[in-house]
Amino acid sequence: MFTGIVTALGTVREVQPIGAGHDMRVLIGVAPGFLVNPATELGASICCSGVCLTVVRLGADEFAVDVSAETLAKSTLGGWRAGARVNLERSLRLGDELGGHIVAGHVDAVAEVLEARPENASVRWRFRVPGGLARHIASKGSVALDGVSLTVNEVEGDDFGVNIIPHTAAHTTFGTLQPGDRVNFEVDTLARYVARLLEYR
Repeated sequence: MFTGIVTALGTVREVQPIGAGHDMRVLIGVAPGFLVNPATELGASICCSGVCLTVVRLGADEFAVDVSAETLAKSTLGGWRAGARVNLERSLRLGDELGGHIVAGHVDAVAEVLEARPENASVRWRFRVPGGLARHIASKGSVALDGVSLTVNEVEGDDFGVNIIPHTAAHTTFGTLQPGDRVNFEVDTLARYVARLLEYR
Protein backbone atom coordinates (compact mmCIF):
# COMPACT_ATOMS: atom_id res chain seq x y z
CA MET A 1 0.00 0.00 0.00
CA PHE A 2 1.02 3.59 -0.70
CA THR A 3 -0.26 7.09 0.03
CA GLY A 4 0.18 8.83 -3.32
CA ILE A 5 2.77 11.21 -1.85
CA VAL A 6 5.73 11.02 -4.23
CA THR A 7 9.03 11.13 -2.35
CA ALA A 8 11.53 10.99 -5.22
CA LEU A 9 11.96 11.18 -8.97
CA GLY A 10 13.86 8.37 -10.63
CA THR A 11 15.22 8.02 -14.16
CA VAL A 12 14.94 4.95 -16.37
CA ARG A 13 18.47 3.82 -17.21
CA GLU A 14 17.82 0.58 -19.11
CA VAL A 15 14.89 -1.34 -20.53
CA GLN A 16 15.49 -4.97 -21.47
CA PRO A 17 13.07 -7.67 -22.70
CA ILE A 18 13.01 -10.81 -20.52
CA GLY A 19 11.49 -14.26 -20.86
CA ALA A 20 9.89 -14.72 -24.26
CA GLY A 21 10.22 -10.98 -24.83
CA HIS A 22 6.74 -10.04 -23.62
CA ASP A 23 7.90 -8.93 -20.17
CA MET A 24 10.64 -6.41 -19.47
CA ARG A 25 13.21 -5.55 -16.83
CA VAL A 26 13.66 -1.87 -16.03
CA LEU A 27 16.67 -0.35 -14.28
CA ILE A 28 15.80 2.88 -12.48
CA GLY A 29 18.40 5.33 -11.19
CA VAL A 30 17.72 7.21 -7.95
CA ALA A 31 19.44 9.50 -5.47
CA PRO A 32 21.35 7.19 -3.07
CA GLY A 33 19.35 8.25 -0.02
CA PHE A 34 16.11 6.91 -1.49
CA LEU A 35 17.17 3.29 -0.99
CA VAL A 36 18.85 3.51 2.43
CA ASN A 37 16.45 5.19 4.84
CA PRO A 38 15.23 2.62 5.75
CA ALA A 39 17.28 0.10 3.81
CA THR A 40 15.49 -1.31 0.78
CA GLU A 41 15.64 -5.09 0.46
CA LEU A 42 15.14 -7.42 -2.47
CA GLY A 43 11.43 -8.15 -2.83
CA ALA A 44 10.38 -4.72 -1.54
CA SER A 45 7.49 -2.93 -3.26
CA ILE A 46 8.01 0.49 -4.82
CA CYS A 47 5.29 2.50 -6.53
CA CYS A 48 6.70 3.54 -9.91
CA SER A 49 4.51 6.19 -11.58
CA GLY A 50 1.45 4.58 -10.05
CA VAL A 51 2.38 0.91 -10.54
CA CYS A 52 3.37 -1.31 -7.62
CA LEU A 53 6.54 -3.15 -8.68
CA THR A 54 8.86 -5.57 -6.90
CA VAL A 55 12.57 -4.84 -6.51
CA VAL A 56 14.57 -7.69 -8.12
CA ARG A 57 18.03 -6.12 -8.07
CA LEU A 58 19.69 -3.42 -5.98
CA GLY A 59 22.66 -1.09 -6.39
CA ALA A 60 23.89 1.94 -4.49
CA ASP A 61 21.90 4.36 -6.64
CA GLU A 62 19.64 2.14 -8.71
CA PHE A 63 17.15 -0.70 -8.54
CA ALA A 64 15.63 -3.05 -11.08
CA VAL A 65 12.04 -4.23 -11.44
CA ASP A 66 10.38 -6.78 -13.71
CA VAL A 67 7.22 -5.68 -15.51
CA SER A 68 4.77 -8.29 -16.79
CA ALA A 69 3.07 -8.20 -20.18
CA GLU A 70 -0.26 -7.59 -18.42
CA THR A 71 1.11 -4.47 -16.70
CA LEU A 72 2.68 -3.24 -19.93
CA ALA A 73 -0.68 -3.60 -21.68
CA LYS A 74 -2.71 -1.83 -18.98
CA SER A 75 -0.35 1.06 -18.13
CA THR A 76 2.03 3.57 -19.68
CA LEU A 77 5.09 1.51 -18.73
CA GLY A 78 5.25 -0.07 -22.19
CA GLY A 79 6.36 3.35 -23.45
CA TRP A 80 9.23 3.73 -21.01
CA ARG A 81 12.62 4.34 -22.59
CA ALA A 82 16.01 5.30 -21.17
CA GLY A 83 15.78 8.83 -19.79
CA ALA A 84 12.09 8.65 -18.82
CA ARG A 85 11.30 10.21 -15.45
CA VAL A 86 9.47 8.12 -12.85
CA ASN A 87 7.47 9.15 -9.76
CA LEU A 88 8.62 7.00 -6.83
CA GLU A 89 7.15 6.14 -3.46
CA ARG A 90 8.26 3.50 -0.95
CA SER A 91 5.55 1.27 0.49
CA LEU A 92 3.62 2.48 3.52
CA ARG A 93 4.71 1.21 6.95
CA LEU A 94 2.48 1.05 10.02
CA GLY A 95 2.86 4.32 11.88
CA ASP A 96 3.75 6.37 8.78
CA GLU A 97 1.85 9.57 8.09
CA LEU A 98 -1.01 9.04 5.67
CA GLY A 99 -0.72 12.31 3.80
CA GLY A 100 -2.68 11.41 0.66
CA HIS A 101 -5.10 8.48 0.39
CA ILE A 102 -4.75 4.70 0.22
CA VAL A 103 -3.17 3.83 -3.14
CA ALA A 104 -2.76 0.17 -4.11
CA GLY A 105 -0.54 0.66 -7.15
CA HIS A 106 -3.02 -1.31 -9.26
CA VAL A 107 -3.68 0.75 -12.37
CA ASP A 108 -7.30 0.75 -13.56
CA ALA A 109 -6.71 2.43 -16.91
CA VAL A 110 -4.67 4.96 -18.81
CA ALA A 111 -6.10 8.49 -18.75
CA GLU A 112 -5.49 11.12 -21.43
CA VAL A 113 -4.32 14.64 -20.62
CA LEU A 114 -6.76 17.05 -22.25
CA GLU A 115 -5.73 20.48 -21.02
CA ALA A 116 -3.40 22.37 -18.70
CA ARG A 117 -4.55 25.89 -17.87
CA PRO A 118 -2.94 28.35 -15.39
CA GLU A 119 -5.32 29.21 -12.56
CA ASN A 120 -4.05 31.70 -10.00
CA ALA A 121 -0.85 30.17 -8.54
CA SER A 122 -1.63 26.61 -9.68
CA VAL A 123 -2.48 24.83 -12.93
CA ARG A 124 -5.90 23.32 -13.66
CA TRP A 125 -5.50 19.99 -15.46
CA ARG A 126 -8.27 18.08 -17.22
CA PHE A 127 -8.15 14.36 -17.96
CA ARG A 128 -10.36 11.83 -19.74
CA VAL A 129 -10.80 8.25 -18.57
CA PRO A 130 -12.17 5.32 -20.59
CA GLY A 131 -15.95 4.89 -20.50
CA GLY A 132 -17.39 3.41 -17.34
CA LEU A 133 -14.64 4.52 -14.98
CA ALA A 134 -15.94 8.03 -14.43
CA ARG A 135 -18.64 6.63 -12.13
CA HIS A 136 -15.84 5.90 -9.64
CA ILE A 137 -14.78 9.58 -9.58
CA ALA A 138 -16.46 12.13 -7.32
CA SER A 139 -15.98 15.85 -6.86
CA LYS A 140 -13.73 16.39 -3.81
CA GLY A 141 -12.87 12.69 -3.86
CA SER A 142 -9.41 11.26 -4.56
CA VAL A 143 -7.68 9.73 -7.57
CA ALA A 144 -4.10 8.67 -8.22
CA LEU A 145 -2.46 9.85 -11.46
CA ASP A 146 0.99 8.42 -12.15
CA GLY A 147 1.08 7.60 -8.44
CA VAL A 148 0.22 11.13 -7.27
CA SER A 149 -2.71 11.47 -4.85
CA LEU A 150 -4.95 14.28 -6.08
CA THR A 151 -8.27 15.85 -5.12
CA VAL A 152 -10.90 15.98 -7.86
CA ASN A 153 -12.38 19.41 -8.58
CA GLU A 154 -15.16 18.43 -10.95
CA VAL A 155 -16.44 15.55 -13.07
CA GLU A 156 -18.17 16.06 -16.42
CA GLY A 157 -18.99 12.90 -18.34
CA ASP A 158 -15.72 10.99 -18.78
CA ASP A 159 -13.63 14.10 -17.98
CA PHE A 160 -12.44 15.37 -14.63
CA GLY A 161 -10.21 18.16 -13.36
CA VAL A 162 -7.56 18.60 -10.67
CA ASN A 163 -5.31 21.47 -9.60
CA ILE A 164 -1.54 21.05 -9.42
CA ILE A 165 0.34 23.42 -7.13
CA PRO A 166 3.94 24.47 -7.93
CA HIS A 167 5.44 22.15 -5.28
CA THR A 168 3.78 19.11 -6.85
CA ALA A 169 4.86 20.16 -10.35
CA ALA A 170 8.46 20.60 -9.17
CA HIS A 171 8.69 17.24 -7.37
CA THR A 172 6.77 14.95 -9.77
CA THR A 173 6.51 14.31 -13.49
CA PHE A 174 3.65 16.84 -13.66
CA GLY A 175 6.39 19.40 -14.29
CA THR A 176 6.94 17.97 -17.78
CA LEU A 177 3.45 16.62 -18.58
CA GLN A 178 1.74 17.98 -21.70
CA PRO A 179 -1.76 17.78 -23.23
CA GLY A 180 -1.97 14.60 -25.27
CA ASP A 181 0.22 12.64 -22.85
CA ARG A 182 -1.14 9.61 -21.03
CA VAL A 183 -0.99 8.85 -17.32
CA ASN A 184 -1.68 5.82 -15.13
CA PHE A 185 -5.04 6.17 -13.42
CA GLU A 186 -6.22 4.45 -10.24
CA VAL A 187 -9.61 5.03 -8.66
CA ASP A 188 -9.99 5.49 -4.92
CA THR A 189 -10.20 2.05 -3.27
CA LEU A 190 -13.27 3.12 -1.29
CA ALA A 191 -15.07 4.18 -4.48
CA ARG A 192 -14.24 0.84 -6.08
CA TYR A 193 -15.89 -1.16 -3.32
CA VAL A 194 -18.91 1.13 -2.98
CA ALA A 195 -19.57 0.73 -6.72
CA ARG A 196 -19.23 -3.03 -6.39
CA LEU A 197 -21.69 -3.18 -3.49
CA LEU A 198 -24.22 -1.09 -5.41
CA GLU A 199 -24.23 -3.71 -8.17
CA TYR A 200 -25.96 -6.09 -5.74
CA ARG A 201 -28.73 -3.74 -4.67
